[in-house]
Amino acid sequence: MSVAERIKGGLVGLLVGDALGVPYEFHAAEKIPPLEQIEMEPPPGFARTHARVPAGTWSDDGAQALALLASLLEQGRLDLADFAQKLLAWWAQGYMAVDSRVFDVGIQTSQALRALAQGVPPTEAGPSEERANGNGSLMRVLPLALWHRGSDEALVQDAMLQSSLTHGHPRSRVCCALYCLWARYELWGRDEAWEEAVRALEAMFAPSSAERTELDTHIRPREPYPVRGSGYVVDCLHSARWALERGSSYEQVVRLAVSLGNDTDTTACVAGGIAGIRYGLSGIPARWREALRGQALYQHLLEQLVGAAT
Repeated sequence: MSVAERIKGGLVGLLVGDALGVPYEFHAAEKIPPLEQIEMEPPPGFARTHARVPAGTWSDDGAQALALLASLLEQGRLDLADFAQKLLAWWAQGYMAVDSRVFDVGIQTSQALRALAQGVPPTEAGPSEERANGNGSLMRVLPLALWHRGSDEALVQDAMLQSSLTHGHPRSRVCCALYCLWARYELWGRDEAWEEAVRALEAMFAPSSAERTELDTHIRPREPYPVRGSGYVVDCLHSARWALERGSSYEQVVRLAVSLGNDTDTTACVAGGIAGIRYGLSGIPARWREALRGQALYQHLLEQLVGAAT
């Protein structure tokens, strides 16, 4: 499979997973329909979340990911000030949101954006206390891994830096770094991409560092890691990993992610991005690609991304 096919699959896989999960958000796992009934349009009788949002619409996850991609392509580097302005434009004007409509904003992200609007520097805007470890920086970071041509160390540093904009605690920052390495090794076609990413990250951090402590104590999985589709960043990362391990196709992976309930759009977004890399654009069901709204918002960015990478 070509790198271009994997890159396309990663970005579209992220957006499709997000859109697939939107109608099921906040429902407990036992309330989610059977796997074969999980579609962009839920089965009759299901009390869909965001009932006024048309099927096939991505949420804040996809919009923020596209804002990050646009900034990377325009600036040629991770420019945190530019990215911050794009996030503020999304929050205030619906930049990169389908129909320019913002309908789902995380608590920590809202706090950070208010701080940015008041003039707080981007590196200081994200809440950094331990309770502020939602998945809001993890859900958007994949374009960085698809775009980045630097070393693993440079990718890790940029992944953690973009997290600090809204989620400044080391746990969130390290989760973003691990996810980006995982995505990079999937892009390269490695058979044990997750395990290789963990080993690489472990070697980068000094044993006494806060990052290594977070990796060893909180992020490295207890086997088996308790899987739940919550908004906690570590849960989200391992729920995505669980879906990737059990699914044998893009469709299976994202349906499994949604089946965990609760933060369904983000779990499916995070899992769908990796699944899209693994199975390629053509591995994403055509009915879902065609049902995805807002294609004019991302198609030119995707073309630029592929052109820069190949």
